Amino acid sequence: MYALVPGGSRGIGRAVCVKLAKMGYNVLINYMSNDAAAEETLAMVRAEGTDGELLKFDVSDAEASKHALEAWQAAHEGEYIEVLVNNAGIRKDNLLVFMEPDDFQRVLTTNLFSFYNVTHPLIESMIRHKYGRIVNMASLSGLKGLPGQCNYSAAKGGLIAATKALAQEVARKNITVNAVAPGFVKTDMVEGLDEAELKGQIPMRRFGEAEEVANLVGFLASKEAGYITGEVININGGLYS
Repeated sequence: MYALVPGGSRGIGRAVCVKLAKMGYNVLINYMSNDAAAEETLAMVRAEGTDGELLKFDVSDAEASKHALEAWQAAHEGEYIEVLVNNAGIRKDNLLVFMEPDDFQRVLTTNLFSFYNVTHPLIESMIRHKYGRIVNMASLSGLKGLPGQCNYSAAKGGLIAATKALAQEVARKNITVNAVAPGFVKTDMVEGLDEAELKGQIPMRRFGEAEEVANLVGFLASKEAGYITGEVININGGLYS
């Protein structure tokens, strides 16, 4: 069994890789630049008794994504990737009035267009095998909208809409498509935010842990979640519902 986690070398992606390894999956860890972090995640996956592979390519590049995934498939005849967790993402926060065009475009390309770039090459195999699990990493920002994140909110909002549409397209083939929408989680994605101030707005009075998000992803990726599709599940300590 194979699972692919774009952006799997750090943060929530790393926790998801470890969780899927505990579930018995061979985990394909996609990353773009940090070799050391990716190797660290691979060692953690192997420590769970399964195996993994590193797939280094830029998910915002459609051709690079297609080439990498086709090359993997050619090298693994008879196998297919049955779980996909679209986790890759970046932030380039600023008020819209000050936001540079490139910062808007890069966030949309990495956080939203990558959904197509990675999912499109894999969905046909899932349909052919009549089984698949796709979990998209959305965000509180995509549901509520956050000031300074017009680009990020637009990308995650688009990902949520794509989740609901694709879920209806492939449900008859026993493929589920869901989204997870974390609030503030202790990873490098929240660097630069005022944690003390933000914790005061959260009913649980704390940031979430990457492992808590990974546990939710693991359930949605399991056979037990077979009748859940097209859903966006909040995990934010009660901040928003």
